[in-house]
Amino acid sequence: MPYRRTENVVRRLAARHDAIVAAACEIAAESGMAGVQIAPVAARAGIATGTVYRYFPSKTELVAALVTAVTERESAAASSAAPGPLSGLAAAITTYAARTLGRRRLAVALVVEPVEPEVDRGRAFYRQTLVAEFEKLIRAALEAGRLPDQDAALAAPALLGALIEGLIGPRAPAAPADPGQARARVQMLTLFALRALGVVDARARGLVVQTVMPEPDGAA
Repeated sequence: MPYRRTENVVRRLAARHDAIVAAACEIAAESGMAGVQIAPVAARAGIATGTVYRYFPSKTELVAALVTAVTERESAAASSAAPGPLSGLAAAITTYAARTLGRRRLAVALVVEPVEPEVDRGRAFYRQTLVAEFEKLIRAALEAGRLPDQDAALAAPALLGALIEGLIGPRAPAAPADPGQARARVQMLTLFALRALGVVDARARGLVVQTVMPEPDGAA
């Protein structure tokens, strides 16, 4: 009779998987993708190196799981930011900008840090998912008549590219230490993005609002 895992065993295996991925995320937020190696991740998670290898036989697979976890978290935050087609789009832009600026080191690791080609292929899922999320929100605003006619499939990657360059690109200013200045920068980028999409009166319509900045890099 084949062995069947009990519910407790399944939960324990899932918890260990999540602990490994969480440890990898913490290290990426502190040291970038270069620091995401099997041995340091095992030490951070408090388990044996061989155990990590049983879940993730290579760094590439570990990075892919890390990227998936962060992508799901960011996508959920963006999609639940606010009701309404235009307010939802504006809130998603603000949420992405705030979370990226607040956890800048992790964002750099996920998008622009030089990495091996196989790791870079795994990271592509992050950007692809964000583009798809923005495209969906832009299409919803277009269908509701809240944006001028445009190609959503072209506008979405252009929008994300502008935010990435303004937040973590090589010419982007350093993240401000003062939370008020950080919020002001997020507002400015949100306003810029909405204007680029054709919303010329975003501030007057209350679409550019204050946001709570997340915990800094390395925080849970």
